[in-house]
Amino acid sequence: MTKQYRLETLALHAGQDRQEAQLSRGVPVYRTSSFLFKDTEHAANLFALKEPGNIYTRLMNPTQAILEERVAALEGGKAALALASGTSAIFYSIINLAKAGDEIVAANNLYGGTFTMFNDILPQLGIIVRFVKANDFKALDKIINSRTRAVFIETIGNPALEVSDIQKTADIAHHHKIPLIVDSTFTTPYLSRPIEHGADIIVHSLTKWLGGHGAGIGGIVIDAGKFDWTDSKFVLYNEPDSSYHGIRYAHDLGDLNPVAYALRMRLVPLRNLGAAISPDNAWIFLQGLETLHLRMRAHSENALKAAMYLNDHPKVDWVKYPGLASEADNKIIAEKYLKNGYGGMVVFGIKGGKESGEKFINRLELFSHVANVGDAKSLAIHPASTTHSQLSKAAQAKGGISPELIRLSIGIEHIDDILADIDQALA
Repeated sequence: MTKQYRLETLALHAGQDRQEAQLSRGVPVYRTSSFLFKDTEHAANLFALKEPGNIYTRLMNPTQAILEERVAALEGGKAALALASGTSAIFYSIINLAKAGDEIVAANNLYGGTFTMFNDILPQLGIIVRFVKANDFKALDKIINSRTRAVFIETIGNPALEVSDIQKTADIAHHHKIPLIVDSTFTTPYLSRPIEHGADIIVHSLTKWLGGHGAGIGGIVIDAGKFDWTDSKFVLYNEPDSSYHGIRYAHDLGDLNPVAYALRMRLVPLRNLGAAISPDNAWIFLQGLETLHLRMRAHSENALKAAMYLNDHPKVDWVKYPGLASEADNKIIAEKYLKNGYGGMVVFGIKGGKESGEKFINRLELFSHVANVGDAKSLAIHPASTTHSQLSKAAQAKGGISPELIRLSIGIEHIDDILADIDQALA
């Protein structure tokens, strides 16, 4: 089914079996901690991976399964795993392939929470993350070494909005026989499908545009099913796992070998660390996905108009948006990877610096001042004092976060009302 429909149709139908017992047209919410075994043989077969089925909602749930299949279909991936948050999705994406003594290379223009995880927390576990400037391919190629296990980028950097050249980054990663992990939260599969450009693993915060209504917290990891994990440097996939039947994930899964990464994430990090998504949140995100294509189109159209308006405003110092002609180098890359719009994020520098920025935020009426993006409603924040405040001034500068920067998540309200609120706050 999932091969013959376009994205708009998949967003409504993928993953749901119309022949399920109750013939429900809507996706049911399975509010249960556990599932019945038919007998001891059935239970043993489930735990031994000899047959598919549900065991415990920390591992899997039918509502969650539909969400996972739907997002995997939208991204063109082979399998997915939904998790409790976007942060846990990023964390699991790393610890599912790297162990103490291994390294990761990441772009330096990441969301503040991701940067802190990579810069301060992963090293406590013995995993070193080395940062390079986004799209600096010579630096990327040079910094990868025999201990590197993955390259990590965002499709659009948060909050400076640089668009990553996914194909060139993937080519370098694959030259070194390591996978490319892409956080595609800011673009969603409606705007960009990184797997088509060489990405091996996709990460999303479901909380943002995929869910679209600020109603729940969740994350998801999608496995493209293309990476060869039999390379001996990936010890977690080539040596027997003493915690799960001695399985060698790159060798012993039979027909499931192509999705060894996704299956190991379910059986090891999720099973034993437990960042499980709730069935209710999975259901909430399924409702949001049904209108993804409509919302992303509106977000992108409104954001472009807002960026153009700000670009001509006398109280604005500078504006960054991938669709602006003034952002020439960024726009060239954006046109290559963003085929249906440039996204819903706009950042700008207000004249007068931090003090003026605070006044602007406090004057907004339609925009909500919250630490979130991707809501149907317009949102605003001052990153240097909030979402990225834990970074040093040097780290903020490297990530493109200046004191005067205002981050706008443009919603789907009428554009005249959005611009009127920006205008009165600037006034």
